[in-house]
Amino acid sequence: MEIPEVPFERRPTRQIMVGSVPVGGDAPITVQSMTITKTADVDGTLQQIYGLAAAGADIVRCTCNEPEASEGLARIVPRSPVPIVADIHHQYLRALEALEAGVQCLRLNPGNIRKPEHIKAVAREAKDRGVPIRIGVNGGSLHPDLYAKYGDRVTPEAMVESALQEIAYFADVDFDLIKISVKASSVPLMIEAYRQLSEVTDHPLHLGVTEAGPPPEGLVKSTAGIATLLAEGIGDTIRYSLTADPVEEV
Repeated sequence: MEIPEVPFERRPTRQIMVGSVPVGGDAPITVQSMTITKTADVDGTLQQIYGLAAAGADIVRCTCNEPEASEGLARIVPRSPVPIVADIHHQYLRALEALEAGVQCLRLNPGNIRKPEHIKAVAREAKDRGVPIRIGVNGGSLHPDLYAKYGDRVTPEAMVESALQEIAYFADVDFDLIKISVKASSVPLMIEAYRQLSEVTDHPLHLGVTEAGPPPEGLVKSTAGIATLLAEGIGDTIRYSLTADPVEEV
């Protein structure tokens, strides 16, 4: 008996370019991973990037948490076979340095970089360079005001509100090269947050379950969340966050 394929309708989103890689719109769903080396270790980081690219990663994220990492990115980006995303932690100056280093995308966590003037300064510079930003909301690091508003707990509504606040800051400086993630370690929470977000924005969405754990448990947990959303037509790019060699994520 032949089982027919049942097509699903993909949620329409805007398309942005991460370097030469299209994300959103009618582009194929892209696969991302992240290096676990110190970014200041240029050769070690490049070796890992090449391994990820060979395994099928379309985009790779590198930590940018210190000036030495920014300096490393300036040497890594020209030699990387795939676009590089700089993962900015708590210091907005690292974002400005990463842009100067030539990265093709930034990841900002609204819960960590909180001052509107700092957020807008980064968005202005990214706009001038045509570099997109991922708004990386994480259920474990929301703004304290949102925790208080939602009863000192993480809710889908709090995560979506965090993303929308960041979009509003970007809109103040006319920046809209955006993709968004609302990750959580709880699969039901993550699924509901992305469902709600997909109803209120047409920016491309980056799917993932935060700290899913080691294989095989992490693979099952990530697939439960990511595949559920993809089957509903939600999602434009994905990452498996495993406690393992990042090549296994790809």
